[in-house]
Amino acid sequence: MNAFDVLGDPVRRRIIEILAEGESTAGHVVEVITTEFGISQAGVSQHLKVLRDSGFATSNPQGSTRLYKLEPGGFSSVDDWLHNIKHFWTKHLDSLEQELTKNPTPLKKD
Repeated sequence: MNAFDVLGDPVRRRIIEILAEGESTAGHVVEVITTEFGISQAGVSQHLKVLRDSGFATSNPQGSTRLYKLEPGGFSSVDDWLHNIKHFWTKHLDSLEQELTKNPTPLKKD
């Protein structure tokens, strides 16, 4: 599955956000996702499987629980894609910074 197909799903993006905070048990991920999205444990498990199969996450069995963590290698294709188009907005942001530096305007308070 293409990295952007994986990241295009809001449930998987939220799981990635949870795992970005650090290693997490499958139970914790299920608890958060079922609360926020109202999907079943089986549904969350399917999303975790997609993340594992696509290289975005790994799991490590610890007795009767599974610990999930992000796998940086899964993001390499996204990073490569961003690297190829980064020049497009960097030039514009640099121009904006120069303009703001030349003409600073105070923030208006209501």
